[in-house]
Parts: sequence; structure tokens; C-alpha cells
Amino acid sequence: MIDSILTLNKIGKSYVSGDRNLEVLKDISYDIPRGQSVSIVGPSGSGKTTLLGLCAGLDRPSTGEIRLCDADIGPMSENAKAELRNKYVGFVFQNFQLIPSLTALENVMIPLELLGDKAASTISKELLDRVGLADRMDHYPTQLSGGEQQRVSIARAFSNRPQILFADEPTGNLDEDTGEKIERLLFDLNRELQTTLVIVTHDLELAAKTDRMIRLKGGRIQLDELNQNG
Repeated sequence: MIDSILTLNKIGKSYVSGDRNLEVLKDISYDIPRGQSVSIVGPSGSGKTTLLGLCAGLDRPSTGEIRLCDADIGPMSENAKAELRNKYVGFVFQNFQLIPSLTALENVMIPLELLGDKAASTISKELLDRVGLADRMDHYPTQLSGGEQQRVSIARAFSNRPQILFADEPTGNLDEDTGEKIERLLFDLNRELQTTLVIVTHDLELAAKTDRMIRLKGGRIQLDELNQNG
């Protein structure tokens, strides 16, 4: 039996737009085993980012069931889902989402402070060193390059040692060389910490590096297969 960290069963998502019902996702079902790296690909408008938000409990599906980290998140309150994410989930976004008034170190410490971890500063310093920013800890986001900001974002995402990490176009705002460094960092930490990795991306070269690729088209799964080099 698969030890799944994320299970979707017949997920659908629709929005009311004027007098129309806009169906964004239709009949989405899959299991993701613990430790697997998965890419979700597809053309713009295929529902990739919507799907990621549903998987992470940031939005509710119109139909179907989602289990995340052994919990059925459908009936959960927003507070309960936020607590689940704080404990078990990490996020990396295309636009970094760092708090501009906080230093790199303070940004990384946030998830640990929410958990009341007394070692928040020590752990955060170790992670910033791990991502090559030991000498930039006291800098604010505006004083960092795009690649450095994304490295801070990755350090923050891994600070609570998440069981699963969701990354939405993690290299989308970076040049090619910087993007490749960020990719290596994500996969290295994924292997070291045995974190399940779910990446939404337009970049098929990045997608090919994951264990598995799920391709969406028109809100449905068009393809779900293991990568040969995954």
C-alpha cells in the first residue's frame, strides 16, 4: 500500500463569473507518495496554480476530497489548516513573498517562531549558511538580488523541516544560471530532508528532473507518468 502524503479524489473547482459557471478543474485524482518529487505542467489557464492552492489547503475544492499529511482538509477550519501548514508544509513562490521590513534571518525565522521553537535563530542561521547566504543574514530583501531573495525563500520554506513543499514557478523570475542554482538547491534539500516536492512550472527541463510529471490541459489530467531520469 502506498504511503501517501497527498491524495486527491475526484477534485473539481469552479467559479461563478457573471452569469456563467467557470469550471477550472475537473475530476482530478492522484496519490503522491512520501519523498517523491512531482512537477505539474500545462499551458497557461490549465489550472496549475489553482490546483496547487487546493493541495495546500489555501482554497477549497467545489467537489471531491483532499487528504494532506494524513488529514482530510475539506471539513477543517481555516485555523486548523493554517496550523497543519505551519507544522508540515513549506512554500516557495515565484515572487519570493519576503516581508520587506524584516532581514533575511528574520524572514527565515518566521515559521519557527510561529511554532514557538526556541532554536529558531540557530536553525535559521544554519539554513542561510546552507543556501550560501551566511554573509547576507542582516540584509533586507531590497538589498538582495532576485536569486538571493529566492534562496532566502527556500531557507524559510525548509526551516520547519516540512513533510511536503509546494513550489509555484520557483525559477520563473530568475535568469537561467541563477535558476539552475535554485533548482539544484531545491533537489538537494529534497533528498537530504526527505521532503516531498511538488513544483508547478512552465519549464519542461525542470519538470524532467522530477520523479514524476502530471500534465494538465483544459482543467483535466492529460498525462501522469514517471520520468525516466526521475
